[in-house]
Amino acid sequence: MLQRHAQTRLRRLALGFPVVVLTGPRQAGKTTLARATFATHEYVSLEDPDVRERVADDPRTFLAARRGGVVIDEVQRVPRLLSYLQTAVDANPALGRFILTGSQNLLLSAAVSQSLAGRAGYLELLPLAYAEAASHFDARSLDQTLVSGAYPALLTRPLDPADWHSSYVASYVERDVRQISRVADLLQFQRFMRMMAARTGQMLNLNALAHDLGIAQTTAHAWLAVLEASYIVFRLLPYHGNFGKRLVKTPKLYFHDTGLASWLLGITDPAAMATHSMRGALFENMLVSEYLKYCRHHGLNHGLFFWRDNIGTEIDLLIERAGTLWPVEIKSGATFQGEWLRGLHTWTRHAAQAKRGAAMLVCAAPGHFEHQGVMVANWREALRELVVA
Repeated sequence: MLQRHAQTRLRRLALGFPVVVLTGPRQAGKTTLARATFATHEYVSLEDPDVRERVADDPRTFLAARRGGVVIDEVQRVPRLLSYLQTAVDANPALGRFILTGSQNLLLSAAVSQSLAGRAGYLELLPLAYAEAASHFDARSLDQTLVSGAYPALLTRPLDPADWHSSYVASYVERDVRQISRVADLLQFQRFMRMMAARTGQMLNLNALAHDLGIAQTTAHAWLAVLEASYIVFRLLPYHGNFGKRLVKTPKLYFHDTGLASWLLGITDPAAMATHSMRGALFENMLVSEYLKYCRHHGLNHGLFFWRDNIGTEIDLLIERAGTLWPVEIKSGATFQGEWLRGLHTWTRHAAQAKRGAAMLVCAAPGHFEHQGVMVANWREALRELVVA
């Protein structure tokens, strides 16, 4: 098993809460991590139809029979079980007793939040971070990394990325989408996913997308919620500080995994990626999602934003830590160009009154050096060092 940085926090949560909820996308390694971390706990998978039926029929008896620790996998398959956990925990509040995993964001469920309030600690496990499998990532070119993505199976097994992503989407659409929402037209939903991939790294205009796809705006909003709840996409919000010229209020769209986004775009090999018009957006997506992994896996409450002024000058990633703003510009080019720093210098002028940390440019150019007050770092070095930042 690859060492996951989230394991430290998972153990810490089990020392402070009777219930620990481990959520994240399918195939991110939740089951492997939970079973390795709590090896002495009983393991129950609600993916098994027979087990699921027994638990759904009599959840009270199921919980009463488990006096020791138990890992309950894919708990979203029996939602009513969560309502009975409150009674079980109140009767026996032993810490770390129930470890629940789910491929849906259970925090979005009001019923779950109410029944487990104060009783559960939450951890999101996303696909592998670069620093968790640096040797595997270092064996690949940038274009291979963008095409393959960071799901554990694609780094540890000799799988063709196109075959794996095709199976992943088919399984996701057939199982998770049907379970989360009553989507009548699954083919139309897959078209929606592809159109979302084409908007990676862009301002998200759902109304325009709905018009292009020929669906109602309410449907587009509902389908976006499905993709977010199942950890396919996330939105990056604009920074709301008052710098005088802040006009943009629309979020930007990113995928949790560039490999999945690439497959949806029809990019299935590194040669095609090298010349594709979406390469820069996918590179930006990879860097933004890597910092999100860092925050989620370590339980850090850093604010992640982007910034854009009224003439289109943009900072790709603005990190807010303890009241300090750290701007990061992202470029996929391998030859450093001084004009890449223009946006950072413009932002610095606008943010003159803000508490500012060092500006950074992450790119594909080699080396790690300072230029005009900006730290320029190769993407591999930046991601390798992120875990200790």
